[in-house]
Amino acid sequence: MTGAHSRLAGRTVLMSGGSRGIGLAIALRAARDGANIALLAKTDTPDPRLPGTVHTAAAEIEAAGGKALGIVGDVREEEDVRRAVQATVERFGGIDVVLNNASAIALLSPGELPLKRYDLMMDINVRGTFLLSSLALPHLHESSHAQILTLSPPLNPDRRWLRDHAPYTVSKYGMTMLTLGIAEQHRDSALSANCLWPATTIVTAATLNMGGGEETVNRSRTPGIMADAAYEILTRPAGHTTGQTFVDEEVLRESGVTGFDGYRANPASTEPLHRDLFL
Repeated sequence: MTGAHSRLAGRTVLMSGGSRGIGLAIALRAARDGANIALLAKTDTPDPRLPGTVHTAAAEIEAAGGKALGIVGDVREEEDVRRAVQATVERFGGIDVVLNNASAIALLSPGELPLKRYDLMMDINVRGTFLLSSLALPHLHESSHAQILTLSPPLNPDRRWLRDHAPYTVSKYGMTMLTLGIAEQHRDSALSANCLWPATTIVTAATLNMGGGEETVNRSRTPGIMADAAYEILTRPAGHTTGQTFVDEEVLRESGVTGFDGYRANPASTEPLHRDLFL
């Protein structure tokens, strides 16, 4: 590919998760340009509830035109993340993009949420974002296209999010605050650090496993809208934008997209789309 259709060609993305869902969709969109994608994920073997492993994702990336490195590991563990950073640099010569994609969700309140699940959310969402971003920073500073993109929401002070599920809210806002903190810390450098969140619910195996059925499909979009929005952010000029919390629709409108019907999970549905959390 050449020109505008290969803006990520040769660039290296290190992503947490990515075996399926939104992360994989973003990886495949970058792969179509010829990007290098390194995935750090725990999914070494198939799970009957959640199709896809780090190995199947790597194969899809290669088939889409990218180069893939599947790394089995846990974003919560320092040694695993160090190993992933080192392996990515050894394989591809550096890191241009860190994508904090891995996330755990449990929409329960204090008194309902078991401590084990609280710890899991905080460790994957907040600790994982901190670890991967921190350990990749020295290599990002060597890139002329350095970016951190975190899949986390704008900071919305509406207290209904605390009322309904304070633990999950804390973990997702923690991801955002860390990313915005990195943006401010490195504002005088070429590094950009931003967040991206969907305007509507997105249909993935994980959301369907949480109890979403036909109604969820009829009122949601596919991961493709997040993939296209992420692509628009990642292909902006170095240092163009930092410290922003983007919403997918807004990003695509700015790039000239005028219609979103093609992203509906059920193209035949006329039901109103369901607004995502935190918006």
